[in-house]
Amino acid sequence: MLIHLIAVGTKMPAWVEEGFAEYAKRMPPESKIKLVEIAAGKRGKNSDIKRLTQQEGEKMLAAVPKGAKIVVLDVLGKAYSTEDLAQELKGWQACGQDIAILIGGPEGLADDCVKLAQQKISLSKLTLPHPLVRVVLAEQLYRATTILKGHPYHK
Repeated sequence: MLIHLIAVGTKMPAWVEEGFAEYAKRMPPESKIKLVEIAAGKRGKNSDIKRLTQQEGEKMLAAVPKGAKIVVLDVLGKAYSTEDLAQELKGWQACGQDIAILIGGPEGLADDCVKLAQQKISLSKLTLPHPLVRVVLAEQLYRATTILKGHPYHK
């Protein structure tokens, strides 16, 4: 199974790229993470934010591999403990299909992305900066794999 993190935003700060890369390289072969970055629309004083978000959503959905299960990060999604996420990951592995996790941009996800989602997950009720979400999600997915393997990383 391959986990595709499809995220709005490019040119992340070095700490984001390094943090994500560190956890992505730790993932076991059966749960590799691949990052797909979608360029954010240019925002300005008079930007049509709804239209920009919709265009970003269209690009995100076009990047979802055929047959992949679509999971979106949404503040209104189901909140998981780390142990619950580990069990969810186990279920994803058992289903035998790739997973596409969509991470929205500054204004969140396009409505179409949320409508097509087969699952909605919330990392927190807090609003997190979307670059930070990449690192937090990668770490939590890695942590979930260590729980499944009985590795002492999760204490």
